[in-house]
Amino acid sequence: MNSPVEIPFKSFIELKPEENTAIYLQIVFEFIKAIQTGFLPEGTKLPGTRILCKVLSVNRNTIIKAFQDLESQGWIETLPNKGTFILSQQKQKSKADFTISKEQIPADATIGFTFKKSTILENPTEISNLPYQFNDGLPDLRLVQTDVLARLYVSKLKRQKTSKTYEQILLRSHSNFKTHFSNYLNLTRGLRISTSNLLTTSSHEISLYLVTKALIAQGDKVVVASPGYYNSNMTLTNTGAQIVSIPVNADGIDTKRLKEICETSKIRILYLTSNYHYPTTIPLSAKKRMEVLELANQYGFIILEDDYDFDFHYDNNPVLPLAAFDSNQRVIYIGSFGKSLPSGFSYGFVTAPAEFIKELEKHQNILEPGIDVIKEQVLTEWISEGEAHRLSKKNKKIYKERRDDFVSILNEKLGDKIKFKMPPRGLAIWVEWLDRFNLIQFQKECAANGLFLPKTILYQTKDLTATRLGFGHLEKEEMENAVSILSHCLENIIQKL
Repeated sequence: MNSPVEIPFKSFIELKPEENTAIYLQIVFEFIKAIQTGFLPEGTKLPGTRILCKVLSVNRNTIIKAFQDLESQGWIETLPNKGTFILSQQKQKSKADFTISKEQIPADATIGFTFKKSTILENPTEISNLPYQFNDGLPDLRLVQTDVLARLYVSKLKRQKTSKTYEQILLRSHSNFKTHFSNYLNLTRGLRISTSNLLTTSSHEISLYLVTKALIAQGDKVVVASPGYYNSNMTLTNTGAQIVSIPVNADGIDTKRLKEICETSKIRILYLTSNYHYPTTIPLSAKKRMEVLELANQYGFIILEDDYDFDFHYDNNPVLPLAAFDSNQRVIYIGSFGKSLPSGFSYGFVTAPAEFIKELEKHQNILEPGIDVIKEQVLTEWISEGEAHRLSKKNKKIYKERRDDFVSILNEKLGDKIKFKMPPRGLAIWVEWLDRFNLIQFQKECAANGLFLPKTILYQTKDLTATRLGFGHLEKEEMENAVSILSHCLENIIQKL
């Protein structure tokens, strides 16, 4: 075994500061690659963070963060008073409390061609078999009315015997669906669109992908809020955008900071989750809404408004999107429909000026060339007969009760350890922990006690320790058990500090 100071790290760890990927992530990726290819065999002792930061010419905190990530994934192990060591793959598998949904390729596998690899588009999804789990705010699939959808789907299939050609059925069905769907959006979200202003897609993620590919060129500056939505930031970065972050205040994004940036830089897009900011759940205030629209007109940037959770609001007067007040056609509005339906029936959509929608359709014809006629007919009937409104009303009542129960349980079991605000919409609560502790260690402690916390809901900086806790998929008893585990594990972590 080589001495840690003798290992030629610079021969296999290549850092590229000019790239958009964070340096600590580059270090993580390079270490994993070195372990898989045998440069760092099992049992290798790594040098301390003070030595390694000098070898790689990076800040020590960067090395510490990279080591924390590597240890949480099971690649390395730190033993008190002994040091940090590379684990074998067998130990990595037994050590893990959960599995990451990512195919593992053998280190000795070879292929007959090269290809471009992305260090940005990593799959953040984690899978766990633990009895209790939090997520970032997903609906409860147990509430889906599959029997109603199944009856509609079967009835539509039985009526398909017709003399019309497939192309005629397709054109008429899609046009009819867009008419009903645009009317539905106008009614529920205060929009003023026609079918020419609407693009429907198979998912919210496809909508975002199509829009960013059409709008962003390499080096374009895109302003996002911090903390922000990891999925959209990943999509934006992959297009070649230069991400510029601005803070979030108690009433939404810092518009003063936005104006300062606009005065010194040419901004292409402001990406905004205005109604229900991800992850903090803070809505953008009425005053700041007007300021954002005025700044867009003054400095010529596009507002990409992502309304990912509009369906789940609990007041009688929901906050309408910026797109409802956009008189200068500066807002591109994307969202989702049917999040409470089975995944195959949910939709993503984009509303924008007709000319831009036509351009998006060109790209969609390559990415999604087929249209599920039966599904569109089912959803058209679902909307036209009022079933979509009835389901929405029913689900809002259920999720409002769950939100209120969750707030009560948090106050009861963690009231003196956290601070949070009750959100008027959505299926998650932003919880800030009053004590300072390592969230990765907390995650492991919770996993050992039967509760899974995915990394995507953990937020930690020098000044912030927070977690986005989704409650929509949990019934009251499940909430009580999950929060009890949180409380118990927090006590254990604090005692160890």
